[in-house]
Amino acid sequence: MNFAPAGSLKGMDTKNLADLYDLAPLAWADCVAALDAGYTQAPDTGGPNRHSTWLATIDADGSPHVTGVGSLWVDGAFFFETGRTSRKGRNIARDPRCTLSLAMHDFDLIVEGEAELVTDPDVVADIAARYAADSWPARVDESGTALTAEFSAPSAGPPPWHVYRVVPKTATVVSTIEPGGATRFDF
Repeated sequence: MNFAPAGSLKGMDTKNLADLYDLAPLAWADCVAALDAGYTQAPDTGGPNRHSTWLATIDADGSPHVTGVGSLWVDGAFFFETGRTSRKGRNIARDPRCTLSLAMHDFDLIVEGEAELVTDPDVVADIAARYAADSWPARVDESGTALTAEFSAPSAGPPPWHVYRVVPKTATVVSTIEPGGATRFDF
């Protein structure tokens, strides 16, 4: 990825975290283009060896809880699924604030936002189709607002699995290729 100097998007503040090294700020548009191109968790597909998305939620006692999730980037937001009774599902129900992190080949990304339960049947069906196209045979369950499949990650709990959307409020991008750089974006 060739990070160009950051452009200014309406309503977005950019802070160059690498100006002490005389490095240019990174461009959010380049990050979005890489996310829009898609990513998979298959081995040898991303950085450092594959694309893993880590979700951090807040436990009832205020301590952090971090777990891996299968994520999708769609229309400027991350989507993931989990059971409402899973630890992350219970945490989100109590406090939707969360952080997602993802290691791509050319950059590492940390996004802060709030997990919003998706109940629109059309959106849930679209997410199911995207997961199925990416080799997880998810389908919409009989309620029309959750997913089911023969299997999922053990940490997701038993089906049904509900879909959540995280729209970035802030994002920090750290380039992993030359010349380097790090930029924080506030939306």
